[in-house]
Amino acid sequence: MKRTAIKRRPLADTVLASLEPEAKEYREAYGVDRLYFVVSPSGRKRWEVRYKNPETGRWGWMGVGGYPDKSARLARDSAKAIADDVSNGIDPLEKRRQEKASHRPDRMANWSVTAEEWYSHCESEGIAHNTLRGIRSWLDNDAYPTIGRIPISKVTRADCVRVQQRLEDRNALSRAIKARGWLNGIFRYAVALGRCDSNPAADLTSVAKRAPESTPYAHLLESELPGFLRAMNGSPSGLLVKTAARINVLTASRPGNVRWMHWDEVNLDKALWHIPAGKMKARRDHLVPLPKQAIDGLRQVRPLATRSGYVFPGRGSKSPVVSHSAINNCIDLAGYQGRMTGHGARHTATTLLTEHGWPERWTDMQLSHKKVGVRGVYDKAAYLEKRKLMMQWYADYLDALERGITEEEVEDFQSRIRLM
Repeated sequence: MKRTAIKRRPLADTVLASLEPEAKEYREAYGVDRLYFVVSPSGRKRWEVRYKNPETGRWGWMGVGGYPDKSARLARDSAKAIADDVSNGIDPLEKRRQEKASHRPDRMANWSVTAEEWYSHCESEGIAHNTLRGIRSWLDNDAYPTIGRIPISKVTRADCVRVQQRLEDRNALSRAIKARGWLNGIFRYAVALGRCDSNPAADLTSVAKRAPESTPYAHLLESELPGFLRAMNGSPSGLLVKTAARINVLTASRPGNVRWMHWDEVNLDKALWHIPAGKMKARRDHLVPLPKQAIDGLRQVRPLATRSGYVFPGRGSKSPVVSHSAINNCIDLAGYQGRMTGHGARHTATTLLTEHGWPERWTDMQLSHKKVGVRGVYDKAAYLEKRKLMMQWYADYLDALERGITEEEVEDFQSRIRLM
């Protein structure tokens, strides 16, 4: 849009994005704290602040970042900080020079140094273990080989695009979406520490490959479960993996949580599995009722426990638990490749339970679907005993399906629900 069409200030984001260049560079007052928006003839845009030097009394300009790398909100924060400095008798430009000088070693340190600090910060914040493993894999295999040795203050937008393209070239589009968030997080951390002036990873979506629309994980309907359950019992997979797959089905838990189950989290006497917040996608503790069938399976693998303490230990120090594909491989070997997955077991469970009349609130809590506010706290406390009954019903129902359920048994199972 033409600047003559501006109707109000502060300038809206839509105005900032659409302002057109002219033959000469021009400034438009943003509307607060002497903040100005500058548009060059080439179309590049940036922020500047008009301030009065408290020592000389002369007016000058101070750049505070480019647009859109620096949003209007961040530019306002910078303008306010400059105004505060001036009111306190501090020359903001001289202050910046001193800060840059003091941070020079950090600014010239390799990008990997800041990335490792950010990763440690994520660990201290209690980020989920699965997320941390994903970040570590991305850093080691994609980010470090591409930009790890470049000084943090020298990394360009083009460098960030190369990191993104490394994932896109092998069609890891879902991972690329997550990686953009991680890359932005590292640069926001660096900007906050004064190691770089702007975030070159901002708005990489404009040059990203579009990920295909997500589809539900392959899952089965109730009518398909009898054959599946019998096939799983005959799967050639080992005892540990078959038990992990069975726990996955019986509890409708995420396969990753099942794989990383630790004996310290399991109370066989109380039939409860306490998953700590650090392992959960929602970052909150989760209690999983264990039906008798799950308890029997866990007791069967208890003698196979190793010093690692994991219920389903892997082979060797590099594989503390069974592999991420173990449960799906077990399903594939049973003859259900492409028809059922570990994650699909969650969909199968919630569909079957809901269709038989179990309250959606209970199934949501079992699957750890997020509830916010007081309602969420109440649900967590109130529905545990009810979920125990529901999941025991589910395990018993699966057993009946496997052996061939009768009409009388169907009616008996429905009466158990009506008594709830």
